Amino acid sequence: MESNNSKNPLHGITLQKMLEQLVAFYGFDTLGELIKIKCFNENPSIKSSLTFLRKTDWARKKVEELYIKMLPKMK
Repeated sequence: MESNNSKNPLHGITLQKMLEQLVAFYGFDTLGELIKIKCFNENPSIKSSLTFLRKTDWARKKVEELYIKMLPKMK
């Protein structure tokens, strides 16, 4: 029997890996335009963004949604 995790595109992907791929694909400038949060627009870094996203569920959800939309474009 197939589990639901195999159908989840985020299964096995860490927040850090997700963010690194988004930054590599879009860059912080475009990422800051797509998701309007301070950690992407003012002195952005992976470390500061991870700190914020781990504490803020709504922002993490937006990053996850953008990551899922980006996946087909990367292939």
